[in-house]
Amino acid sequence: MENGLHKKYGLATAICMVVGIVIGSGVFFKAQTILQKTEGNMSLGIMAWLIGGAIMLCCISAFAIMATKYEKVNGIVDYAEATVGSKYGYAIGWFMALIYSPSLTSVLAWLSARYTLVFLTTAFPSITLSIPASEGGCVVGPECMALSLFFLCAAYAMNALSPRIAGRFQVGTTVIKLIPLLLLAVVGTIVGIFGEHGTLVENLSYTGTADTPNGNLLFGAVVATAFAYEGWIIATSINAELKDSKKNLPIALITGGIIIVAIYLFYFIGTAGGADVQTLMNDGATTAFINIFGGVFGNILNLFVAISCMGTLNGLMLACTRGLYALAARNEGPKPEVFGQIDKSTNMPHNAAIFGLLLAAIWFFFFYGANLAPFAWFGVFGFDSSELAIITVYAMYIPIFINFMRKATDMSFGKRYVAPALGIIGSVFMVIAAIYAHGIQPYQAAAAEGRFACPVLFYLIIFAVVMIVGMAINRKKSK
Repeated sequence: MENGLHKKYGLATAICMVVGIVIGSGVFFKAQTILQKTEGNMSLGIMAWLIGGAIMLCCISAFAIMATKYEKVNGIVDYAEATVGSKYGYAIGWFMALIYSPSLTSVLAWLSARYTLVFLTTAFPSITLSIPASEGGCVVGPECMALSLFFLCAAYAMNALSPRIAGRFQVGTTVIKLIPLLLLAVVGTIVGIFGEHGTLVENLSYTGTADTPNGNLLFGAVVATAFAYEGWIIATSINAELKDSKKNLPIALITGGIIIVAIYLFYFIGTAGGADVQTLMNDGATTAFINIFGGVFGNILNLFVAISCMGTLNGLMLACTRGLYALAARNEGPKPEVFGQIDKSTNMPHNAAIFGLLLAAIWFFFFYGANLAPFAWFGVFGFDSSELAIITVYAMYIPIFINFMRKATDMSFGKRYVAPALGIIGSVFMVIAAIYAHGIQPYQAAAAEGRFACPVLFYLIIFAVVMIVGMAINRKKSK
């Protein structure tokens, strides 16, 4: 089956996809997490952001090189198919379509609703929720759940009915979300150096009060940044719709990655200019905004966070609606004659898009029952679906990098060996970081209380079941 998607997106949209998907709600609050991990040592925090960014850029560089060589439908599937083989390409495409994209999409719909309600209930106190905002109504209330589903459907409608508008929305929300980040980065640094209190130099020289070795503190902080840097691979899903993809996609990946690292780093430094370390550790970076710009801006920040989440949701939904189409275009997966159909008026695979929306809704149901409901609906299988897919996606990168080194005989030494080798190192670290944060730490905490809990294990069981079903479908079709 031939790819019927038109070249409709430009370089700016691709860059904004990379930046907009990675920079979501977490960046506004990660400064607090990093400082807590380093126990107040801001210099270690800066180093953690740099190491995490370097790991991301290593993986991005390796895939950027592949993007100059391979192009079909959905970048990550293309690279897996070209380097490892069609069966491995199918496995990654199935994983991205059934687990990775819809699970993250569902969580971003909830975050968009959550911060929208926080902004509205703070700006307009007359608004009342079924569960008062002070009791968590903006997080778990019925209004939040209804608004989450609305955002999910709205993102689907925009991507399915008008992909060009979805592209413009991605550019617009990316620009908007950068405004508060750049403001605090610039103004916070200036105020921190030349202001009345001048907290920046003092914060940077503060080494913390922990007795834990710096190496352990640094690893914990890098683990936290690892998840903040995740999501950029989804931008490769539009390579079939990107103008001059073999030229523009590598530029978008590298440029977007550098922008992300710079924004995270300077934002983190800017927060140090608005409050002392202890305040940032206890109350978060919002206090830096309030101290510098006033109390009103503290709530406007919630609006920026909501818009930021909407931009990330849009980028994720863009990939979600093309999940099964990437397989159908190769005449693989369930019903390729159905999921491979392209609507002539919108140039969108509507059947695949509808199924992607259904999967996102199912994962939203799971996320609520596992993480937000009054009791655990799924028992020990109630893991955090917003981050655990990272374990498998980075593990899946490793065979691609290894086989690229074996097959790319026409590439220079640096492109053939150095970049993929660095990507392997970065991927291995990400897998270890994810297992440490979501496997070892929860297990140790539960063991201390005399019970058993290992979210990674139960996630991997579900992952294995989904993948076995996918392989069975494809094997049956092949026969």
